[in-house]
Order: sequence, then structure tokens, then C-alpha cells
Amino acid sequence: MSNQIFNRALKIAGLLTMLAALAVPTVNAATAKRAIVKKPHVTKAVASKKVVATRKSARFVAGTSSKRKSIVRAAVVVPAKPSFGQIAGLHGAQDPLDLKSSVALVIDQDTREVLFSKNDHAVLPIASLTKLMTGVIISGAKLPMDEMITVAQDDVDTEKGSRSRLRVGTTLSRGELLHLALMSSENRAAHALGRTYPGGLATFVNLMNAKAKMLGMNDTSYVEPTGLSSRNQSSAQDLATLVNAAHGDPMLRELTTSTGYQVEVGKHMLQYNNTNRLVKNPDWDIGLQKTGYISEAGQCLVMQTKIAGRKLIMVFLDSAGKLSRLGDAERVRRWVESNPVMKVSASAKQISG
Repeated sequence: MSNQIFNRALKIAGLLTMLAALAVPTVNAATAKRAIVKKPHVTKAVASKKVVATRKSARFVAGTSSKRKSIVRAAVVVPAKPSFGQIAGLHGAQDPLDLKSSVALVIDQDTREVLFSKNDHAVLPIASLTKLMTGVIISGAKLPMDEMITVAQDDVDTEKGSRSRLRVGTTLSRGELLHLALMSSENRAAHALGRTYPGGLATFVNLMNAKAKMLGMNDTSYVEPTGLSSRNQSSAQDLATLVNAAHGDPMLRELTTSTGYQVEVGKHMLQYNNTNRLVKNPDWDIGLQKTGYISEAGQCLVMQTKIAGRKLIMVFLDSAGKLSRLGDAERVRRWVESNPVMKVSASAKQISG
């Protein structure tokens, strides 16, 4: 009999627990959203690391009616992946302008005089600066720019997992793809250009390397046309040579300095903008430019520009941040403007990579 009473008591207790739970106010979406850790929090102690908090709704733990705790999964500290330049110690090199790029080179395009150099022989990944050679090969081949090309699954980035607004099946002209690749650094556009080149992707990459050798770019190698692979490598010296050669092509000058471009995809118009905000800056006269970034390369920038009446080629590799490469360009511009007849190279210690 005592067992029956005990079991009945358990059932009653369970029922009371259920009724109590039903009496607790429900948590609406707004309340749950406030309980989510949404933004990374970086303290001074982990300023050099990326802090990622998981976006997980808070779970409320059953307890007494007066005590309920909100539990959020602990933040995960993920160290930032170092660039090849950081691993090689290139950022330890000091320079008179205190540039944030570990590699820099500024030369007079007409006289080939070196105005500024810093680790300019170091061989590093060049990210989307690769697309400048892609443009050189496509333009030089004189292929029909109005020929339609369809983005295929093979053009999807499986190395870095980068996103693209060009879905598989999108069809654009070769000229449109080249415009997007050079102006907005569109990876699928660049890959589609190489994949559909007569002879295929392997032939295209061979032509990229052959062109580099022909130009005397002996420290340069390419394995694909986008720059997503860290095995696409070069030096500042070689890239200055490439910028000079590319600047001689009117189409490449126009496409790389275009501020914006729209393409029609199905029933929609997609607006693309230049990855280099300096092309919209009236203080700059830019004849050709290209930006690039992957973690192994850091932030990169090459430009042909005119400052204080001089045509200059600038190369910045392995900069610490997206804006710091532009800041380095601004530092050099102000330096040249204040020293228009300089003849002495401000060289930092050079380290071959």
C-alpha cells in the first residue's frame, strides 16, 4: 500500500512540475536575440587574435522559480593565420616612412630610378595581383570580347571557399568577365576566362608563366589564374615589371581603373565596384591598379600613378590591413610631393624569400 501511495505522489509531483513549467513566461525571439553573443570581443590581451563567439540561442536552465540562468557557449579564441611575410620576419624591417607593408617598391616609370625599396626581392604569394597577368594574356590573345561564357562548377573556389555573386550557370561575355575580374577581383570570372581559353586551363597557366619569363620576371610563378592559391608567387621587382607592361594596354588601363560596373544576370542587375577606393579619390591620378588578398599574402596593392609630374609604379605587399595598404600609398604620395626631385633611394634591409 505504501508503494502505491509513493507512486501516486511521484505522479502528482510530476504533474505539478509540468504546471509550473507552463506558468513560466515564454521567451520571445527578441529576448532570445539579446541573449546571443553576436560580435567578437577583442581584449588587449588577445588583440592579435580573432575572437569568435558562437551564435547560439541562450538556453534557460530549470531551477527554482526565482533563479534562472542564461548560458551562452564560451567564446573560442582562434589565432590569426600568419602571412608568409610574417613567418619570414619581413615585418621586422624598418623604413623611413614607417610603412605597414612588409614589402614596398616605388620606381620612376620613365627612368627606372628606384625611389623607395623595402624587401623588394622577397618572393611571396601575390593573391589577386595574379589577375593582372590573367588580363594580359586574355587581352593579348585578341579573343572576341563579345563571346558568351557560362560560369561552371569548375569555377567555384574549393581552395579558400570564397563567395561569388556569379552563380553557376550565369552567362556573361568575355569582356564582362574580364571587367569584373580586373575591377572587382571576381574569382569565378577570372577562372572562367582561363578555363575557356583555347587549349584549356593548363594551356592558359603555361602562357602566364611563359609571359612572365619573357618579361624577365624570373622570381614569378603561377599555378592558376585567380590568385587564390598561395603558390602564385612573385617579388616586388617582378610585379613592377608586370605593371609597366600592363600599363601599355589601353583596355587594361580602362578596366582596372573603372569605378563601377553593372552586369545583367537573369532578371537582375548586379552592381560591382572597384576594390581600390583610391580610383575615386580626386587627389590621385591612377593609370592602372590591382588589389589582392589571401591570408598567406596579406593585403597587396600595385599601381601606376602620376605624382608631382612623375609617372610612378608602386608595389605594396603583405600589408597588415585592408586600409593600411592604401595608407602606405598615401604616405608615399605625400613623401614624393614634398621631395619632387629626390634621387636617393630610401632602402630598408632586403630579405630574399
